[in-house]
Amino acid sequence: MRGGEKVLEALCRMYPCADIFTHVYDASAVSDVIKQHKIHTTFIDRLPGAKKLYKKYLPLMPMALEQMDLNEYDLVISSESGPAKGIIPSPAALHVCYCHSPMRYIWNMYNRYYDSSGLMTRLMMPPLAHYLRTWDVATANRVDHFAANSATVSQRIKSYYRRDAEIIHPPVDTAAFHPIPSSEVGDHYLMVGELVSYKRPDLAVEAFNLMKAKLVVIGGGEMLDRMRRIAGPTVTIMGPQPFDVLKEQYSRCKALIFPGEEDFGIVPVEAMASGRPVIAFGRGGATETVVADKTGVFFDIQTIEAIIDAVERLEQIDFNPADAVARAAEFRTDVFIRKFKTFVGKSIGERANVGHM
Repeated sequence: MRGGEKVLEALCRMYPCADIFTHVYDASAVSDVIKQHKIHTTFIDRLPGAKKLYKKYLPLMPMALEQMDLNEYDLVISSESGPAKGIIPSPAALHVCYCHSPMRYIWNMYNRYYDSSGLMTRLMMPPLAHYLRTWDVATANRVDHFAANSATVSQRIKSYYRRDAEIIHPPVDTAAFHPIPSSEVGDHYLMVGELVSYKRPDLAVEAFNLMKAKLVVIGGGEMLDRMRRIAGPTVTIMGPQPFDVLKEQYSRCKALIFPGEEDFGIVPVEAMASGRPVIAFGRGGATETVVADKTGVFFDIQTIEAIIDAVERLEQIDFNPADAVARAAEFRTDVFIRKFKTFVGKSIGERANVGHM
């Protein structure tokens, strides 16, 4: 239940009779709201190890998507961050795409993924990425209207697909988080998220090693073992944690450290909903959620020194937790639902007008 699944959950609440089509379905990993819907899977779900190794089947996903039979549906909503919009709906159907990002590993982050991959993957990536880019651009024409989860993603859609996209920030369950009295806030900083290279957890750990300041890291991922190896005595690597622990850590930290560039970034909003400020890299979705010098501070380059400087600057600012909570509330789930319903309604109206011309 990460960001994409949270969007799906909100869509399920909006369309309680909708069917869900997906490559792989693991009932143990999704919410009851999603499980209440009729779920169809592609042939990838039946391949060996698909529930854990589904990413390995990326080359088969375009073909699997195009084999889905969607002819009986009048409205198709694709939730896209890696091939989903490539489905073939009925010619009479309206297809709207909520885009979390065009596929990062073939577009804006291709070189980073390539450099961090093993030898076999590096050999396969150039021809596969070339094929996927061609297919990805072609299938953008199968979408009637795009919505993007941030201005950052809207610009990527414009650059790669030459299409406009309405910006609708994703839903965040801000009501699940609450600030605590300032007397109960701890003396540690917090980093939350999947520990993968593009999120740059190594920068945060090394910066707090040098400062000999306390940092708590929550999250799993391919870099978990490495982070544990390089963590100094003031850095605690907790690994994946249940929600109750995460919620407590958000409210008790001095501030959240957010060193990567994200398409939107739900984590900073959750931290602000807990009344805590954010130290973030000044690119991507964080620039649309964090208010400089009011709910956090930014650093301009991804270096250890820049993070240390940002921490020192934050220490000089007197933040009001109420400002952070108020800012986070602008990204509530009900706000997403209202805006998305309006977007779909407008799209349906435009199609109806074209049909009567």
